[in-house]
Amino acid sequence: MLFNSYSFLFIFLPVVLTVFHVLGRATYRVVWLVSASFFFYAWWNPSYLGLILFSIAFNYTIGVLLERSQKKNVLIFGVIINLCVLGYFKYTNFFVDNINSFFNVDINFEYIILPLAISFFTFQQIAYLVDVYLGKVKESNFLDFCLFVTFFPQLIAGPIVHHKEMLPQFSRNFSQKIKVQHFAIGLSIFIIGLVKKVVIADGISVYATPIFDAAEQGMVLTLFESWGGALAYSFQLYFDFSGYSDMAIGIARMFGVKLPLNFNSPYKATSIIDFWRRWHITLSRFLRDYVYIPLGGNRQGYRRRYLNIFITMLLGGIWHGAGWTFALWGGLHGLLLVANQFYRKTFKRKMLNNFFSWLITFVLITILWVLFRAQSIDGAMAMYYGMFGFNGISLPQSLLLHVREFQFYFQGFNIVFNGMFFNGVFDANGVVWIVSILLVTTFLPNTQQIMSYRGPINEIDKEDSLLKLKWLKWQPNLPWAMLLSIFFVMAILGMSNISEFLYFQF
Repeated sequence: MLFNSYSFLFIFLPVVLTVFHVLGRATYRVVWLVSASFFFYAWWNPSYLGLILFSIAFNYTIGVLLERSQKKNVLIFGVIINLCVLGYFKYTNFFVDNINSFFNVDINFEYIILPLAISFFTFQQIAYLVDVYLGKVKESNFLDFCLFVTFFPQLIAGPIVHHKEMLPQFSRNFSQKIKVQHFAIGLSIFIIGLVKKVVIADGISVYATPIFDAAEQGMVLTLFESWGGALAYSFQLYFDFSGYSDMAIGIARMFGVKLPLNFNSPYKATSIIDFWRRWHITLSRFLRDYVYIPLGGNRQGYRRRYLNIFITMLLGGIWHGAGWTFALWGGLHGLLLVANQFYRKTFKRKMLNNFFSWLITFVLITILWVLFRAQSIDGAMAMYYGMFGFNGISLPQSLLLHVREFQFYFQGFNIVFNGMFFNGVFDANGVVWIVSILLVTTFLPNTQQIMSYRGPINEIDKEDSLLKLKWLKWQPNLPWAMLLSIFFVMAILGMSNISEFLYFQF
């Protein structure tokens, strides 16, 4: 069941909210939310409900054993089993395909369908086991643990939450009447996220998908075509995942629960380090706390620190998907982070102003998103050949009428006039989309800045000058209610072609 579907918006969510608020006791509310969350998960594929039930029962049992014994072997066993289950479902097909290709054999193996959300609920429970071992988690009952794992707003694609962030809220907030303010704030955040997904992400996807599909088919892309597709996908991915996170935060808030922030204007970043502090914040936090620090962090000298950074990002790339493109994407981000750390260590002061730092960072991020989106190395290389100008430059046919006498000279520079940019995929509207969204992501406030009224969601960048513009801040008043109502209607009208969230595949 998708957040951006009619069945969720007009049946599932209203029913779950209504029954939750009618129920008075905290225990009843927890039972109801656990049941609703299991139904939500089973909606996709009921056969995988047994998998998440096994995962919950196994990890709760390991957690109880760790509380009683604090034995490291128990922790290692629990982590290994979790990783084995994740590895079987997520990476078996990849390994079998590569063995067949490398050794020229034909191992027949039934194709394994990736269960929804397995990466997210596996990482969340690994973090739980480690926290129990370290004594950071107090004993919780099985019902609360079930809700911690399955809470449907963040079950499918995060944010990745910690046990200590959620359980105190369940016990404290569910025992009292949920304030109307929670619902107003949550609904507002949800609508903003819905608009991000339905209007912006899905709207610009029509300029990204055909370009990447053409690259996979081996078609020759020119400079503007490939850059147009790469930029369109960069914005599609951001507003798709950021929109999901906003909707998750908004839905949880309607139940009186605050989820952690997952995005903080990542395309405003002025370095790769800054980008990873802003993009998918809860995943970066997990990788830092449970991979980078256990590897040694920065405690064993600069060389070991750089190696730890690279390994952490490589594993982060592999976590996203079973493919060489994801491994390369993670590894290259690791190298860029190492280069960024080395630059800061070597040059004590900033050598470039903020604009050039931002421009270099944004261009590098966009280039690497190609690997993240491409279905194969060949498809990524086809995009890169175009982006780096090896296939020439394509300009609109209309320009040829004005420069026909110079056409010969343009041909000498490999510039052709065969459309606005790729077989009619890109037109003036495509350019307007990209430029407009670029301005939005770099200059306008993000969701948590808009919703900074009484600090409804976690921390914000308090030094941002945009926060001084009071008219940009959400207020519980009629003008904002009318504006968000218009946005909601726009989103509903744009839901004729319902699409899944991009991060569902991970």
